Amino acid sequence: SALHLFLIDYVYFENSSSNPYLVRRIEELNKTANGNVEAKVVCLFRRRDISSSLNSLADSNAREFEEESKQPSVSEQQRHQLKHRELFLSRQFESLPATHIRGKCSVTLLNETDILSQYLDKEDCFFYSLVFDPVQKTLLADQGEIRVGCKYQAEIPERLAEGESDNRNQQKMEMKVWDPDNPLTDRQIDQFLVVARAVGTFARALDCSSSIRQPSLHMSAAAASRDITLFHAMDTLQRNGYDLAKAMSTLVPQGGPVLCRDEMEEWSASEAMLFEEALEKYGKDFNDIRQDFLPWKSLASIVQFYYMWKTTDRYIQQKRLKAAEADSKLKQVYIPTYTKPNPNQIISVGSKPGMNGAGFQKGLTCESCHTTQSAQWYAWGPPNMQCRLCASCWIYWKKYGGLKTPTQDLTILPPSPVFQEPHSRGHMSRPEAQSLSPYTTSANRAKLLAKNRQTFLLQTTKLTRIARRMCRDILQPRRAARRPYAPINANAIKAECMFCVCG
Repeated sequence: SALHLFLIDYVYFENSSSNPYLVRRIEELNKTANGNVEAKVVCLFRRRDISSSLNSLADSNAREFEEESKQPSVSEQQRHQLKHRELFLSRQFESLPATHIRGKCSVTLLNETDILSQYLDKEDCFFYSLVFDPVQKTLLADQGEIRVGCKYQAEIPERLAEGESDNRNQQKMEMKVWDPDNPLTDRQIDQFLVVARAVGTFARALDCSSSIRQPSLHMSAAAASRDITLFHAMDTLQRNGYDLAKAMSTLVPQGGPVLCRDEMEEWSASEAMLFEEALEKYGKDFNDIRQDFLPWKSLASIVQFYYMWKTTDRYIQQKRLKAAEADSKLKQVYIPTYTKPNPNQIISVGSKPGMNGAGFQKGLTCESCHTTQSAQWYAWGPPNMQCRLCASCWIYWKKYGGLKTPTQDLTILPPSPVFQEPHSRGHMSRPEAQSLSPYTTSANRAKLLAKNRQTFLLQTTKLTRIARRMCRDILQPRRAARRPYAPINANAIKAECMFCVCG
C-alpha cells in the first residue's frame, strides 16, 4: 500500500535489488530544483555491516544484557533471528531519493524491561543499544540509555522510631545555607539584595575585563542582577548570622568590592559562537561538544552555560528562526506503491538461460526454510551457485538482512553492501573509499589494503569433510586443487550426500 511519511519516521531504503534494505531515520524532507523529494536520513547499521571483531563486542554486550535483565531462555534459531533485529545507531547523515523508500519500520532503544523474544513476534520491529562510528570503527553504549530497573532505584533508609535521635554526623552529610526562621524581615532581606546588586555593578565598573564585555551601565547592572549575585548575598547573610552590618562589610572588604561572575560572563563571544555551532551539530551531547569544540572548558561549565544561554534573547531568536525554517519545509510526503518486478525474480523455472534467474535446476529447495513449493522464487547469492529463496524467505532477507535458519555453507552468503558495492561509499572509511577511487595508483591501493588487512582462519565445514569421501566423482579434489578459483556446485554435493545417507 501507499505510504504517508513524516519526519522522524524509520523507513526501509532499497539501494540494490539483491541486497537487504537499508534502515534509515528521516530527519528532513527537501524538495530539489527538479521537483523530486530527497530525504536527509540518519544511518543505522546491521550486524552484517560491521567487522567480526565488533560483532564479538556486540555479542559480549548482548550476554551482559541477558544476565542483568534475566531474559527467558530462547532457542538457537530465535537467537539467530534476534541478531537480525539488532541495529546500531550512528551520527552519519546522508541524502537519499524518496522514491527508493519501500516501507516503514520501528526502531526502539533497548532497556532492561524489554523481553527480547517479543521483537520476533512483531513485523518490521528492530532495537538498538550501541552506537557505531563508521570512521573510527568503534561501538559505544548509547548516551541516551533509559535507566529503568532495580539497580537505579533510590535506597531509602529506615525511619527513626518515635523519640530516637539521629546519631549521624550532620556536618559531613550536609551544610546549612539558609535559615527560614532568621530574625530579619522580608523587607530587610530585599534591601540587602539591592545593596548586593549595587556593589556588583560597581565592582564591574572597576574591573577592566568586565568593562570591555559590559561597556554600558545598563549591561553591567543586568549582569549584576543575575542569580550568582543573589546567591552570594544570601550566603553572606547566613555566614554572618543575619547581622546586616557585618554582612555589608563582607560585601565590600578592604581590597575592594567582591565581584561574582557566572559562566555567562566568563565565556568570550568567540567561545559562545563555538558552543552554538557545536549545539547545532551534536545537540545536547555535552561530552562530544567538550571533546570536539571546547576542550579547555569543564563539563560542568558547559552544562551551566547551556542553561543560562537558554534564558537569553539569542536563544529565543534562534528558536524563532528554526520554527520559521521548519514551516517552510516539507513535513510529510506521499510515496506511491512500488510495483516494478525485482530482477532477481525467477520467472520460469527450467526455461532457457537468460535474465531474471531463468535456467535454474528443478528440485532445488529454498536455502532458508528448505521448502520445495512456493508461488514465486528469487535468485540469491552468486549466480554460479544457483541458490534460491521462496517468497516469504526473500521478504525476510530483504527486511532483516539474513536467513531464517543458520546456514552452514557461509561461502554462498552474499557479502554486506558496505564492503561490496561501490555506490555505498558513504558507509566506508576514508582509506577504503580511496582504495576504490580510479585516481588511486596501484601502489597506493596496495598500501591501503595492506593497512586494513586482518588475520583470518579458514575452517573446513562438516559438509566438505563428508564430500571428500562420499562425493569424489562430483567434487574431483585433484582437479579442484589445480583450479582453486573454479566454483563447486554445493547443491549437487548436498543432494548426493542426502541420497547416500537416506539410501
